[in-house]
Amino acid sequence: MSITNQKKIVNAWAFYDWANSVYPLVISTAIFPIFYMALFVESDYIDLLGFNFKNTALIQFITSFVFLFLAILVPIMSGIADFLSNKKSFMKFFVVTGSFSCIGLYFFDLENIYLGIFFYAFALFSFWASLVFYNSYLPDIVKPEDQDKASALGYSYGYVGSVLLLLLNIFMINFPETFGFENSNEGKIQAMRVSFLTVGFWWLIFSQYTFYYLPKSNKKVDRKLIFKKSIFFGGFDELLAVWKLLKKDKSVKKFLIAFFTFSTAVQTIILIATYFGEQEINWADGEKTSGLILSMLLIQLIAIIGSFGGAYFSKIIGNVNTLIIFNISWFSICIIAYFIESTTEFYIVAGLVGLVMGGIQSLSRSTYSKLIPKTENTCSYFSFYQMCMIISIVLGTFMSGAIDQITGNIRYSILLFASLFLLGSFLLRNLKVS
Repeated sequence: MSITNQKKIVNAWAFYDWANSVYPLVISTAIFPIFYMALFVESDYIDLLGFNFKNTALIQFITSFVFLFLAILVPIMSGIADFLSNKKSFMKFFVVTGSFSCIGLYFFDLENIYLGIFFYAFALFSFWASLVFYNSYLPDIVKPEDQDKASALGYSYGYVGSVLLLLLNIFMINFPETFGFENSNEGKIQAMRVSFLTVGFWWLIFSQYTFYYLPKSNKKVDRKLIFKKSIFFGGFDELLAVWKLLKKDKSVKKFLIAFFTFSTAVQTIILIATYFGEQEINWADGEKTSGLILSMLLIQLIAIIGSFGGAYFSKIIGNVNTLIIFNISWFSICIIAYFIESTTEFYIVAGLVGLVMGGIQSLSRSTYSKLIPKTENTCSYFSFYQMCMIISIVLGTFMSGAIDQITGNIRYSILLFASLFLLGSFLLRNLKVS
């Protein structure tokens, strides 16, 4: 697949962030955590599979299990997609399964806890699996000198689109009677359930624009090989070739080690921020639900500035130096967050998180895109990138969940994250990016 830089194709690629980012904001970050915690009226603990879990620890363990499953399957799927030259089909499949799993979350409650966990897990799996194939398009359609800008454009589309839907959902939750629900806590819970439906339909409908314009690969596939060679092992052959290259390419290897380190903290913080705010912040009566949602909204809005700010400073001081600054900033924020208790402090930290979150995510993706060799099998290379992120989440959510389960306090996880950011900035030293 040749690099095009055609504006319409690049915009369509970036627009997938608009379509899918409602999932991580509304479901992973803002509304689902509040909905989930509201289900535990009598106790913060629940018996499941013969174990007594703290509610926040349980959701982190489930998340860790999903990402472990992803770590096993994503390399296989991306290798198959490269071999058959059909990563667009894989991406479409996970959009459909993810969208309908979001819709299925409407039925999540403690009486149907296993069904609810299934939909939560499958939506999470589908979202991240689709990103493997989405991210791998970046070096196919954008020249290296424009990849920082294109990556930031995608993230900015995602932040804006997800914020628009979140605003609608906030209005629906705060004024449930306007939408035909009771003006009560039960009515707000019902509005939250409907918000999951809106995420599913939004993701499914808006992604069609991306699929319409994304090009198909020009790679020729010898169909006879499909019968002579197992597609399953063909995928592993692709990964083995990439692994051999990575062992020789010190720059890519060094970046991936550093990325794995700070991504363990970044991705876990994004997933547990609302749970932390719900349990550890002293909210006034009736303020918690709207305050938590507004905090997540604040993060998204400021993250737009952060994503473009990262691209801007990377042109002045370079990708690596900018990433080091972001890591040190994250470390400082974690130290501050460990001590906060008031709502005002929480809002301030949320704003700071948004600023560094947008920058570090966008710049990490484009930095890796610049480091990898320019070949047709970009999906396999990006599967390594995605796998680093996936395994980092397995490690991060498991460690955070274990700390939460053992101590009964999610706050102690912050110290772990702070140390990872410090280590990440150290590992990035002397990395060269052309």
